[in-house]
Parts: sequence; C-alpha cells; structure tokens
Amino acid sequence: MPVKIRLARRGRRKRPYYHIVVADSRAPRDGKFIENIGSYNPMTSPATIELDHDKALDWLMKGAQPTDTARAILRFRGVLYKKHLLRGVSKGALTEEKAEQMFQDWIAAKDEKIAARREKTEQEKQDRWKAISGKPGAMPEVASADADAAQAFTAQEEVAETPAEEEKAEAPVEAKTEAPVAEAKAETSAASAEAPAEEVTPSPEASAPQEDADTNPTDDLAKVPAGDGPVMDEVKDKAEAAAAEAEEE
Repeated sequence: MPVKIRLARRGRRKRPYYHIVVADSRAPRDGKFIENIGSYNPMTSPATIELDHDKALDWLMKGAQPTDTARAILRFRGVLYKKHLLRGVSKGALTEEKAEQMFQDWIAAKDEKIAARREKTEQEKQDRWKAISGKPGAMPEVASADADAAQAFTAQEEVAETPAEEEKAEAPVEAKTEAPVAEAKAETSAASAEAPAEEVTPSPEASAPQEDADTNPTDDLAKVPAGDGPVMDEVKDKAEAAAAEAEEE
C-alpha cells in the first residue's frame, strides 16, 4: 500500500484546523503518521497554509500519493509546479537556474495575490462593521484625529462665547424696559410735588349735627319713596304714632 499525504484533524468542535502529514494509508485519519510537513487552517480568508516545500517535494518524488484536498494545497503552494519544473530539468528542457528562477517568480506573484486578497477581505470586514455600527473598526489616522480635535475645540469655544453674547444682547433690552418705568415714577413724583394742596370744604350736611332716628322720626318718612300701598300706610302710621308720643312727652 502506498504512503499518503493527507490531513489530520485537530482543534475543537466547529473550530477545526489540520496537520498535513505523511502517513500509511492503513492508519486512521487522526492516528499514527510518519512525518508532519505543515498545517492548514480553513477558518481564515484566505486559508492559512504553512508547508515545508522541500519535504513535501521529497515525498512526492518518492511516490507518496496526496489526497484530493492535500493535492489542492500542494498546487496552491507551488509544490506540484516545482515538481513539473524538475521533470523538465531531468529531460533537459530547462536548466536548474532557469527552473529555480521561474519558481521564485511564480512564488512572488502568488504571494502578491494572497496579500491583495487579504487586504480586500479586511476592507470588506471594515465596511461591514461600519455599516452595522456606524463606526469603522480600524483606528482613525493621526491627521483625521487632529482635525476632529480641532473641530471639537472650536465648538467648545463657540459654546463658551454664546452666553456672553446673549448677556450683552439682553443688557440694552433691560435698560430700555427699566428706563420708561423710572421716568414714569419721576414724572408722577414731580406732579405730586407741584400740585397745590386742595382745600377741603366741609359740606353743610357734614357740619350739621346728626340726630338720632328716635328724636326725628319724620326723617325716616322723608327717606321713604312716594307711593301707595299697605306698606306705605303702615310706615305712615308708625311715623304719626311716634310724633304723637313725642308731643305728649
């Protein structure tokens, strides 16, 4: 049975990562293995792959058979491409220097693509975070932070100056409102000072001595309005009786 290059699962539930191992095809997936040549983490975007190219190529040249997933990983990291170049060198189509230069150029282009993909993923993550919370997850630049601080400082100055301006604006209004009141008070006091004291002339009615109702019962009759009726007759009778009693006395 041939030797396999395959993945051995590690990690907890729903958070897996894998070791890239060279093991006997009869061994269990997570069991005994011959050599560990790298690791694979599919939970990142793009996936994080750490691989020893020389060991992987050596096992491939010895006849180890990779599984489908392991083959995709080896192709992604350029191990299969280097094996192809070495076959060209063995057939005389390429020199070792030319093959090595082609492999390094391929690796540089691949790393650039991976870096661009990582940057794109990070930007998408920041945009998604900004759309959800309204704030970007990354720290703002120094220039933008200085600009925000300057704007906040100017806003505080405007807020501090506003009450003083309002007091200045309100001061003339209070003076204008209080001035007519003071002038009105001054005019009233001057008028009271200039006006001559009025002489109080006693009326003859007030100077005349007041008599009791018992002594002059006829006065009640004079106050009664003219008219006929039982009420008036009763009043007249009382008045005449009172007058008679006064004469007898």
